[in-house]
Amino acid sequence: MSEVVDRFLEYIKYDTKSDEDSNSIPSTEKQLALAKKLVLDLKAIGFSDAEVDSRGYVMATLPSNMDKKLPEIGFIAHMDTSPEISGKDVKPQIVDNYDGKDIVLNKEKNVVLSPNEFPNLLKYKGKTIITTDGTTLLGADDKAGISEIIAAVSYLAKNKEIKHGTVHVAFTPDEEIGRGADYFDVKKFGAEVAYTVDGGAIGELEYENFNAAGAKVIIKGRSVHPGDAKNKMINAVEIASEFMSLLPKNEAPEHTEKYEGFYHAYGIKGGVEEAEIQYIIRDFDKENFENRKKLMAEVAKFINNKYGREIVIVKVKDQYYNMKEKIEPVKHVVDIAYKAMEDEGITPIVNPIRGGTDGARLSYMGLPTPNMFTGGMNFHGKYECIPTFAMEKAVDVILKIIELYSEK
Repeated sequence: MSEVVDRFLEYIKYDTKSDEDSNSIPSTEKQLALAKKLVLDLKAIGFSDAEVDSRGYVMATLPSNMDKKLPEIGFIAHMDTSPEISGKDVKPQIVDNYDGKDIVLNKEKNVVLSPNEFPNLLKYKGKTIITTDGTTLLGADDKAGISEIIAAVSYLAKNKEIKHGTVHVAFTPDEEIGRGADYFDVKKFGAEVAYTVDGGAIGELEYENFNAAGAKVIIKGRSVHPGDAKNKMINAVEIASEFMSLLPKNEAPEHTEKYEGFYHAYGIKGGVEEAEIQYIIRDFDKENFENRKKLMAEVAKFINNKYGREIVIVKVKDQYYNMKEKIEPVKHVVDIAYKAMEDEGITPIVNPIRGGTDGARLSYMGLPTPNMFTGGMNFHGKYECIPTFAMEKAVDVILKIIELYSEK
């Protein structure tokens, strides 16, 4: 196995699932275990300044070995994995020389990774693919990015004759719950521009993302014995269903693509007395984004007026905004990554991110940060997988980006 693959297989052993209901920083203590491991690995490479702070942010710097002043660039990935599915006891399966057919992830549970459902698999016929065992996610989002960054700077540290400017690296906690940049110290990091290595399939290059908000819809019902409930009971479960029915059905993730926004109800809990729906709200257009938030408030108002009391409360919190506004004035950061991919024989795929990265918020904090591919596919679920070839190409692209900046 190559260094990047070996590192990846080591890092996915760490359960780093974040928790949006936690108020601690980071949201889960177990993220710090990986952070400490990464510091040790960076120090072993030769990054004497590698450290993790009390909030779980890992930073390190590879100094320039050139006489002239060059732009200082950074590469960033996140340590946590999605709360949507377990990341504990990940048991990767390595499929050598993929034949283009179904991959049985878990025979007992009848979990199959099929090119009929995931046609991108066919691009990697003949390649080695790392998959899950059908019971957890894999962790390529974003331990693949971490592995690729460390493998790249490790190569530079071992080959001191290669000329390069100053390179900064950082690994953040809690990106999956929208907090990855909350305590990111841009000044301490020291880079003028950066790249998150947090994208999907090989070739992806992104500098547009959703405007994003999270919403909690709290429904206050009234529990009465069902045998004596007429004109008395207010069933919070039924109200939750009513609320969901009043939002546009065709504006959910499963019905949208490209630049189309959505409402996504990803969690619901409760009973007759009280229920709660958890939503994420997404849109590329800022005005449409604001209108989506307003519509949720209007639906709540409609239901409250119908029942003559405050039954529904909507709490909305913005998470991040479309980085395009901050990237376009310094578009050269995208152009350099584009050229790096072409130089490495990769066709760049410039699409909007139907999601977000730490780079979205960092761009608004003064650090322009577009996003590049890791090579992974089907993130946040048991069908997650990554071709080893794509990880190796990501390392090549990172090294090429550093080289192109060194030629400035």
